[in-house]
Amino acid sequence: MPADSSLLIPPALDQLREKPQVGPAEVPGLLERLAKVPDPRDPRGVRHRLSVVLALTACAVLAGATSLLAVGEWIADAPAHVLERVGARPDPLAPRRALPAETTVRRLPARIDGDALDRAVGSWLTDRRPKTTGATRLRGLAVDGKSLRGAARANDRKIHLLAALEHTTGLVLAQLDVGEKTNEIMCFQPLLDTVTDLAGVAVTSDAMHTQREHADYLLGRAAHYIVIVKGNQKKLRRQLKSLPWKDIPLQGRTKGAGHGRSEIRRIKVATVNSLLFPGARQAVQIKRRRTDRKTSKSTVKTVYAVTSLTAEQATPSQLARLVRDHWTIEALHHVRDTTFAEDASQLRTGNAPRAMATWRNLAIGALRTAGTKNITASLRHNARDPRRPLAVLGLG
Repeated sequence: MPADSSLLIPPALDQLREKPQVGPAEVPGLLERLAKVPDPRDPRGVRHRLSVVLALTACAVLAGATSLLAVGEWIADAPAHVLERVGARPDPLAPRRALPAETTVRRLPARIDGDALDRAVGSWLTDRRPKTTGATRLRGLAVDGKSLRGAARANDRKIHLLAALEHTTGLVLAQLDVGEKTNEIMCFQPLLDTVTDLAGVAVTSDAMHTQREHADYLLGRAAHYIVIVKGNQKKLRRQLKSLPWKDIPLQGRTKGAGHGRSEIRRIKVATVNSLLFPGARQAVQIKRRRTDRKTSKSTVKTVYAVTSLTAEQATPSQLARLVRDHWTIEALHHVRDTTFAEDASQLRTGNAPRAMATWRNLAIGALRTAGTKNITASLRHNARDPRRPLAVLGLG
């Protein structure tokens, strides 16, 4: 569901006190993570470390910058104490050199190693995930893709990013560029290779990723899956439809409303051992009745899924929540499109479109770990004081 834009702005003092959860002293900070990104520039004449430019860019995006021009303007106005906190080296003979040049801010994202930048940002967000103890809800990780439409409009170049987002926190732990000569299916395993801890995690995805190779991969990493079964797995779908669902009692019912419609979801689950899918332990049937509030017209859709989770590992209500929570990744896409104007951006040079998407993921994730509910209001709040983005990123 999209973030609610009508919430009140948190009180200024409370917002200043909010800081990302940080772990022990040995957990690397943002500057340390960014220092691992290779610098594409010729060392001769470099005045600012790459991590300095990247950190300033992150601060600018947290203050609401939606373009490289806006990033450059924010950096040009950054006071000396902000530059000091990100490690910029002052030059007493030429004070203005303490600021990265506009050309540096504009050209560097196009040449940056996108994979390395995503690994750095994903690792930093992973380090700041809330630590859970004891009996907690099953951890879910959604895998889904998003096209950067503005770049295609600008240069007929298709940029499609595949991301892994944690259900409960909304943090993007990994992101990968799906090249024009490949597809999401081929990038599924390389994407999750960059997620360090998958043990016990339930990975959710749409029907495109209902692939036997994906299931084998996840089981090999001690992870679980719950996947939707559609026409691309015809034999498996026929198996699921032929199960005696009429004899299985209803095991869950939820109601919801949004986008001008109400929805009732009914779930049935059956333990299985002979499905045509690796490691499948339960079959799931979800019937969704959606009613348009204006026309009162109702539609009923039946969705089938399989999971490697046993009945002891996940109850029907937990499975229903995992299927439902997969679409929290659409909330991320909505915020990037509406709040950060991602689809309107026609940035097209090199890796710059992907880099800006990574900064948006970082900004949204950092604000969420700080407890922010309203991203738009928080960006406005940060724009009024350059110290605030530093605090959110643990640099202040």
